[in-house]
Amino acid sequence: MANHDPISDMLTRIRNASEKRHENTKIPASRLLRSIADVLQQEGFIAGISEEGDGITKQLVLELKYSGKHRLPTIRSVQRVSKPGLRIYKNTRQLPKVLGGLGVAIISTSKGVMSDRDARKQGVGGEVLCYVY
Repeated sequence: MANHDPISDMLTRIRNASEKRHENTKIPASRLLRSIADVLQQEGFIAGISEEGDGITKQLVLELKYSGKHRLPTIRSVQRVSKPGLRIYKNTRQLPKVLGGLGVAIISTSKGVMSDRDARKQGVGGEVLCYVY
């Protein structure tokens, strides 16, 4: 059965790769997944994003980040919030603070995909895609 939730698929790939201490992980490319990856990079959770292949086989290569001599993953947890069967929307005032502001909620707004912090600054709400910390 095909996965009908590309965001869950992406988060699972990131979670698995960082648990296994892989240098990078590949995900099928799409504009939405690219913008989520961009937010992860801006917030310092992944080191880099590159693309390989083209057309239908295009993939995003996410370079994972680790800290310290024990190479602890920067991403300790990724959780899908809004699912295809149950969408979760919040207005600006209701936007969640993940771990008291230490984590990031990734929000899909009318102005694009952004972190909860940016969404608050711009005064927009939207669909809460996932929590990362």
